[in-house]
Amino acid sequence: MTEGAGIRDGDLPEDLSAAEAGMWQAFRNGSVYDLSCGDTVVDDPHGGHPWGPERTVRARIVCWLLLDGPPALAGRVSSLKLTGVHISGSLDLAGGTVTPYVELRGCRFEREILLPEAQFKTLRLVNCSVPRLEAARVHTEGDLHLPRCRFHSGIRLTDAHIGTDLLLNQAVVYRDRTGRSIAADGMTVGQDLQAEMLESHGELSLRSAKVGVSLSLRGARLRNPYTRLALNAPQLTVERTLYLTPAGVGSLQLAGRTPARGTRIQHFECQGGVRLDDGRFGDAVDLERARFTFTDEQELSLRRVQVPELRFLGERPQRGKVVLSGARVVNLVDRASSWPGPGNLYMPGFAYENLVPQGPFPLAERLEWVAAATAEYHPEPYERLAAVLRASGEDEDAREVLLAKQRRRRETLPPAGKFWGYAQDLAVAYGYRPGRAAVWMAVLWAAGSLAFAYAGRPRTGGSAGDPPWNPALFALDLLLPVIDLGQVGVWHLDGGWQWLAAALVLLGWILATTVAAAATRLLRRN
Repeated sequence: MTEGAGIRDGDLPEDLSAAEAGMWQAFRNGSVYDLSCGDTVVDDPHGGHPWGPERTVRARIVCWLLLDGPPALAGRVSSLKLTGVHISGSLDLAGGTVTPYVELRGCRFEREILLPEAQFKTLRLVNCSVPRLEAARVHTEGDLHLPRCRFHSGIRLTDAHIGTDLLLNQAVVYRDRTGRSIAADGMTVGQDLQAEMLESHGELSLRSAKVGVSLSLRGARLRNPYTRLALNAPQLTVERTLYLTPAGVGSLQLAGRTPARGTRIQHFECQGGVRLDDGRFGDAVDLERARFTFTDEQELSLRRVQVPELRFLGERPQRGKVVLSGARVVNLVDRASSWPGPGNLYMPGFAYENLVPQGPFPLAERLEWVAAATAEYHPEPYERLAAVLRASGEDEDAREVLLAKQRRRRETLPPAGKFWGYAQDLAVAYGYRPGRAAVWMAVLWAAGSLAFAYAGRPRTGGSAGDPPWNPALFALDLLLPVIDLGQVGVWHLDGGWQWLAAALVLLGWILATTVAAAATRLLRRN
């Protein structure tokens, strides 16, 4: 009998095995074809127990059913629903159009699944063992579900288009020959991409991928000790939120929510670098309790990311770097214990509008945070922090930040500049504590008045109209470099008192200059 002849009338091909004949009839009936034996050890598709010919169907027959299968029985809808089936050979549907609904559960594939440029309504593989899934440019109108599957040589979904949801919950994916576990560059997902409690052994690549709602990697474990990156997703677009957060074990229906108190949780863990450069996120990037394990050369890179809210609440990485260069955030929700130490934080050009600390984050630690990000002095991080504090009404803290900026700048100056900087700091704290100038002036005035009163009446120029000797006015006339009170030009000191007068004049000029510089900075700032 020629293959394909008569199947339009529903005839059963002659060369089918008993297992294949049963599958053929179940397809026409739209019912589940279950070849499992009921023993959980034997039925485990990932175990080593062999499945004999009574549970084996050829991949060629599966393709025949999906691409050019027999008509459904009267009043039924044809579909392929297999459970506990061993599929021999390579399932090759490349370029094909598959109309029937496809759902395979607990199945074992002998060779790779080839779906490049194929079109499906909905495709579900649940808890299956697959050597490799090759599905570049695959197109589904509905879902692509791959939960609890195990892929021994990776998944390729480059430029795939998933109409609604892509599910990879609890899947285990090992790397292919290129070192990638999942290659999904340029992929488009219409709604959610859920990869909760995913185990990825290799590079998870999502370059230029687009997700219509949220991308959830809650409880996922990404490990790539072979190359630099465990998650490589530059130019990723997520319309709502990227979750790198814990998952409640045994309850994966908590997408986007923190597991309930008392629920056993599994943290998001990443061993290897993370690259999210130039990403666009509509709601948030959530790193609640995320754990990162880096080498000294690896980093969490968020360069030029744009997101309304960055929840930087993970555990502090012991090694590696965190890079926020050029990122733009509206709300920075963070925790003091989440940030790396000096030399491992980089944020030139990092712009944020509001600070929302979780837990204690005093200003002293916030200044240490800025210092940690600037191995060499740069004014921008200090000015950004001061602007945010001022906008939130914390003017005193803003002045402290700007004072810290001036003190940090002072360390880069030559000796003369440092000396002048220390003088300004001591006098008026670079203008951010102007009341200190009045205190110094009062102290010097009192000291000078007492000293000149003790010195006695000095000699005079001898004019009849000279004002009477007044030690307090004489000291004040020396301290005020611009105002003439008529004392200094009349009374003349001798000996060591001349040095005291010179010291008061010098100190008066220093105070006046620092006050003027402070006023200039204040006017420029306002």
